[in-house]
Amino acid sequence: MVTKALFVRLEAKPGSEADVESFLRGGLSIVEQEPATTAWFAVRIGLSTFGIFDAFPDEAGRQAHLSGGVAQALKAEASELFSEPPSIQEIDVLASKLPR
Repeated sequence: MVTKALFVRLEAKPGSEADVESFLRGGLSIVEQEPATTAWFAVRIGLSTFGIFDAFPDEAGRQAHLSGGVAQALKAEASELFSEPPSIQEIDVLASKLPR
């Protein structure tokens, strides 16, 4: 069961859309190493708008992710890839359906 989540909205700099897509695809191998990251999705919302949605069993899992590899890479690449700082929203999960 998951109880906590994050939604991160990312706006690519003009001309950096392919680089952002590549960056997000590469994030999968990092979060696969995080046992408390129950679900992780990198999405494209529009031409230059991207997002990450991830879910965790508890607050400790969410905090571990926020100090993990993808978060560190996001901070390191933010000024080069994004037109504005990533918007990170902490979310409480009320109900979920996940594969068993």
